[in-house]
Amino acid sequence: MLGAFPLILVVVVLYNVMVFGGGATGHDTLALLSQSFTVHVFSGDVWKISLADLFIAAALVLLFVETVKAARTSQREILNHAFSLLTFTGALVEFIALKGFGTSAFFFITAMCLFDTIAGYTISIIAAQRNVNVGQGDA
Repeated sequence: MLGAFPLILVVVVLYNVMVFGGGATGHDTLALLSQSFTVHVFSGDVWKISLADLFIAAALVLLFVETVKAARTSQREILNHAFSLLTFTGALVEFIALKGFGTSAFFFITAMCLFDTIAGYTISIIAAQRNVNVGQGDA
């Protein structure tokens, strides 16, 4: 049953924990998101990675997994698409209405939730059409 839930929901929930948990301890969301560490790359450049960057990278990885999962045509995936739509709707409401969510990082996470929803439905429709065509013997 847990396979029906969109994985990108994990990033949205973690962001919620950071905003609401950070607010409870007196931390500013923007200050938490801007905390960073540096990585020295081979070219000699210094790459500064912030917590916001890590949230976006995690959401991208999970978006890829969700896109691969969307190619399946099972009842669980139909439920996954519905939950993806709910995840996007919740993230959009948080971005628009709640303090601490109006950041570029959360905007990109919300956009990835939208892409997950649209890609899921689109890929499922194309896969279902292909299955119908194969079943009818059309080439």
